[in-house]
Amino acid sequence: MKRLLSIIGVITLLGTSTTSLVACNTQYSEDELKKEKEKNNITTKDGILEWISPQEKPFNQVDNKWYFIVWRGDKNDNWKIIKYKYERQGLLEEYNNFILSINNQKELYIFKKQGLIGFSTKWNKNNDYFKLVYRWNLDTTEPNLVIDNDGNVKVNGE
Repeated sequence: MKRLLSIIGVITLLGTSTTSLVACNTQYSEDELKKEKEKNNITTKDGILEWISPQEKPFNQVDNKWYFIVWRGDKNDNWKIIKYKYERQGLLEEYNNFILSINNQKELYIFKKQGLIGFSTKWNKNNDYFKLVYRWNLDTTEPNLVIDNDGNVKVNGE
């Protein structure tokens, strides 16, 4: 019985992850990406927080830059912001039964622990679990981001 449940679990995980990859692997054109960056970049008194798209693959190279990841574990949860200096892959944050991480393939994803079977979702442009990712490209003190009552990401105090 345990073996049967394990096989069913593996089939479910493979089917889910393959479906997610095929269904959500759309990318911005060069013009669309430029417009999205202009629209979503945040100008601060010290510099610009650069909006990052998944297709740019920012985690392919360890760059020691600060990243701000706006995410949530469940569709009904409030958005959370994590500030992370990208020095290595691995666990970024754990919240309830959700784990935010950069995996060995250098992809940002959320994993939900559910007993023997887990659920994972990868960062892509159409996603209910990741709202935005920003990178601070300067060596100066990085800003602190907050989420206002309308769900907008802003620099604290500006």
